[in-house]
Amino acid sequence: MGNHGISVIIPNYNGRHILPQVLPSLMEALINSGLPYEVIVSDDCSDDQSVDYLHENFPLIITIENKMNRGFSPTINMGIQEAKYEYVLLLNSDVKLSPDYFSGLMRYFDRDDTFGVMGRIIGWNDDEIQDAAKYPRFAGAKIKTTGNYYASTPKKTDWLYSMYLSGANALVSRSKLLALGGFDEIFAPFYVEDFEISLRAWRLGWKCYYEHFAVCRHQTSLTIKSKSSKTYINSIYYRNKMFLHAIHLSGFHLFLWYIQLLPETIIRLLTLRFYYLRSLKYFFRNRKRASQSRQKFVMLGQATGMMLNVQQVVTVIKRSLKNVDIKRF
Repeated sequence: MGNHGISVIIPNYNGRHILPQVLPSLMEALINSGLPYEVIVSDDCSDDQSVDYLHENFPLIITIENKMNRGFSPTINMGIQEAKYEYVLLLNSDVKLSPDYFSGLMRYFDRDDTFGVMGRIIGWNDDEIQDAAKYPRFAGAKIKTTGNYYASTPKKTDWLYSMYLSGANALVSRSKLLALGGFDEIFAPFYVEDFEISLRAWRLGWKCYYEHFAVCRHQTSLTIKSKSSKTYINSIYYRNKMFLHAIHLSGFHLFLWYIQLLPETIIRLLTLRFYYLRSLKYFFRNRKRASQSRQKFVMLGQATGMMLNVQQVVTVIKRSLKNVDIKRF
């Protein structure tokens, strides 16, 4: 177990224009937490003078740099290795914390099986909820990676599970992050990696939570959209969803998912979404890497003596909501 405190890890790519708005609110929230802290900006080869800006204006922030642009997973893994405190806040460079952000979060780590907790994400300029607790659901054999919920009448004593923790604002156990081997870099450059690492945690018996009263503001996918075409983004997103299934489904459910790929492909071709063919090509080219990720996790499960399947994880979450009035979106 690391030292008692908070290590904030911010993966950054060309965030120079927004860092002045994000960092002061982060520092205020960290001071208000009353815990020792450090801030690590893991820079993904920015070309907008982000690192120079940090050195000049925030000299106490630790900056580490990729020599080439590598994407979210490798960049944040670099920060995780650098972190020294036992609580790690994974924070997007376009997220602004509320002053009391940490006040309701530390209680979750009183439970030894907590992997992490995420807060409520609202708009940068409005209070519309963008992300809350993640609701588990399937479409046939396919795991849906969208769907949120929160308690209709939120209370500060709630303990709501989340299918996964948004990589935009997840406070997690560093020791458990390291035990999982960090984020799987097969998902680089972006998308689905936060769902996948959370699912690994769940399957080992660790819990992911949502705290409604920890609030942050988010500018959606600002850096991704600034450097990538929509076609490329969609191609990577659906490729990574395929990786998720290949790594975590098993037996008959995995077989059904492969069968389901055929009608999924036909529907997308009929609706002129040809990027899906590129996703399939990327996926099948890299099935060996997905298989290696799968085997690595199976070995970890065998070593820990715990290995839930995806359906069992979904059952745990849904049973916890049996007597809870929720709103879904």
